[in-house]
Amino acid sequence: MENDVIMQSRMDRAFFENQEEYEEACLRVLRSGWYILGKEVEAFEKEFADFIGSKYAVGLASGLDALWLAFRVLGIGKGDEVIVQGNTYIASVMGITINDATPVFVEPDEYYQIDVSKIEEKITDKTKAILVVHLYGQSAKMDKVKELCDKYNLKLVEDCAQSHGAMYNGQMTGTFGDVGCFSFYPSKNLGAFGDAGAVTTNDENLAKLFKIYRNYGSEKRYYNMVVGANSRLDEMQAALLRVKLKHLPKINDERESLAKRYSENISNPLFILPEVRANCKAVWHQYVIRVPKYRDELQNYLKENGITTICHYPIPPHLSQAYEYLGLKKGSLEITEQYADEVLSLPMYTGMTLKEQERVIKCLNSFKHI
Repeated sequence: MENDVIMQSRMDRAFFENQEEYEEACLRVLRSGWYILGKEVEAFEKEFADFIGSKYAVGLASGLDALWLAFRVLGIGKGDEVIVQGNTYIASVMGITINDATPVFVEPDEYYQIDVSKIEEKITDKTKAILVVHLYGQSAKMDKVKELCDKYNLKLVEDCAQSHGAMYNGQMTGTFGDVGCFSFYPSKNLGAFGDAGAVTTNDENLAKLFKIYRNYGSEKRYYNMVVGANSRLDEMQAALLRVKLKHLPKINDERESLAKRYSENISNPLFILPEVRANCKAVWHQYVIRVPKYRDELQNYLKENGITTICHYPIPPHLSQAYEYLGLKKGSLEITEQYADEVLSLPMYTGMTLKEQERVIKCLNSFKHI
């Protein structure tokens, strides 16, 4: 129907496309009688590592757990600094500060990734790691980041919550650093049916430590080596993720087609459309335009026409109440703050029809500032 609401994101169509497979996976787990750290988790970890191209994957309860456990396992804590881009979701920064380390923010580039030309000036003798966030489904410029990490002996952590399958120079995100951190929140390209996450690594010892930390710090029951967490990917989510992982290439191809159609057909000069860096393969977790002057007006106009959109993210972490103690005032990260005022994520989801997308494009092109 022309009057039906087109949501910015929806998960039900991806389920219905492969409903029988998902339901069979659920029944398999229910009938097994084993619901925590069993064969489904083991199988998913192997299949996901193979897909990403890493030696190991360890399933966790969420993407945030992947982040804070990454820095915990790497031994980064109080008195240490971690470089991270300013225009990210606050969970990226929480992964640092939960460990009492200090985030040092760097501005983004024109592709919304960390500006690698501005990293080196932020490195001090307290810097212990760089956290790269592959935002909106596109990779950061990883060769230059790797060079800096090697030059200054820094750990490299990748936040891949939005980049399942994205590549830089033919290599998947999550394989460049010491640890790749993944969220499987339902709206992700590889989304679970609840909270779920994972880390990837090529270091056998790190993989072993993640398995210890996720299970109360215990390798053997009741023998606790460290103060760990309860952060276990459960069997049900692992089984469902195994189904979706098989379809992820198709999901990513569909999103690439949707993005291409947006880019080729949105003609309104009031908007800045996203571009993809050379040597990158984007998976388009979000299709984000910038509206330099009239974003709120545009968002309301689309809403009046039955189209919902989201701002990712309207309050950058350094200006949030949670990080007031860092003492960073408005104006301290001008590009980050500009992007926060201008970005708008358009509808993008598995199963989006041509008719739905044409309606979004028509509304965008007909928008005029009054």
